[in-house]
Amino acid sequence: MATLMALDAGQSGMRASIRVNGTEVLQTEHRGMLTDRPVVPQLAAVAHEAAALWATPESPIEVIGVGSTGLGADESAEQFLVQVADLGVRQVNLAHDSITSYLGALGHRQGAVTAAGTGVVTLAVGPSEVLRVDGWGYLIGDAGSGFWIGRAGLDAVMRAFDRRGPQTSLTAVVLADFPSLPELYLDLQQDEGRVRRIASYARVVAEHAAASDAVSREIVVRAGAELAHSAVSGLRAVGVAAEDPAVSMLGNVFGSTLVRESFVQHVRAHLPRAEFPAPRGTGLDGAALLAEVTADEALASSILRAGAGTDLS
Repeated sequence: MATLMALDAGQSGMRASIRVNGTEVLQTEHRGMLTDRPVVPQLAAVAHEAAALWATPESPIEVIGVGSTGLGADESAEQFLVQVADLGVRQVNLAHDSITSYLGALGHRQGAVTAAGTGVVTLAVGPSEVLRVDGWGYLIGDAGSGFWIGRAGLDAVMRAFDRRGPQTSLTAVVLADFPSLPELYLDLQQDEGRVRRIASYARVVAEHAAASDAVSREIVVRAGAELAHSAVSGLRAVGVAAEDPAVSMLGNVFGSTLVRESFVQHVRAHLPRAEFPAPRGTGLDGAALLAEVTADEALASSILRAGAGTDLS
C-alpha cells in the first residue's frame, strides 16, 4: 500500500494531506499560489514542507496527486517528479483544480460541478468529453462569482447615487467604507487587493437580498441564473443533458440560500430531471483520487502523469 500525498493549491492558500491505507494521517496548510510565477517549483516546495513533517526512510511519500490553479502550458508532471524524487516519490498526477474539485464532489459520476468563490469555474463531464466553462477571470469572465456579485452591488450603489437606478440599502454599507462615493472608484483603482476587496461585498449583497432589498435580490437571482447557464451549457456540450445529470455546487457563493435556489430553479427550467447531490468531499479529496482515474474515463485526458504506476488498492 502506497503512502499518498494530496495537494490542493489555490491562490488564497495550499493544503496538503498525507494518507495511508486511504486514511488521512496528516493535514497541513501553506501559503497561497502565486500565479505570476512558475507553479511547479511552488508545488515542490510545499510537498517538501509537508513531507518533512511525516516522511521517514521506512515510509516515503510514493504518490502525489495535485489539483492546482495557474498551471501553465509549459509546466509538466515530469518536471514536478524530478523536483520531488528525493522524497521517494515514484508517481505524480497533476491537474487543474477544476478537475480535482469535480472528483472531490462527484467522484467518477458524470455531470457538472460549479465551484463559485471569488472566481468561478464549471466542469462538465460526459461519457467521452470534458468541458471547462468560464473560469476566465474577473476581467472577461467569472459570471455569477463573488467578484461579479460584489461589483454588481457597488455598481448599483453608484447608479442610485447619480440617479440612474433605484435606491438600495447597500448604499449605507458602502458609505461606511467610502464616505465620499465620487472617490470610490479612485480608491479601488489604487488598491492592489481590489479584486478580493470587491468580492468581499458579495456577502453583503446576499445579506441585504435576504433582508428584502429589491436591488440586492435581483443581483443574487441573476448570479444564480448565470451559474446555472454555465452548468446547463456544459452538460449539453458533453452529451449528458438528456439523462439525469448530477449537478453539484461548491464554494462560498452557494452559502447564500437565494443563490442556491436561483441556481436550482434555472437549471431545472432547462433540465427537469437534474439531480443536485451534496459534494462528497473537497478538492483535496479529489487530488487523492487522481491516481484512480482510469484511461477509459473522460477525465483521464485532463490529468498529467509521470512515473511508474503504484498500487493504491
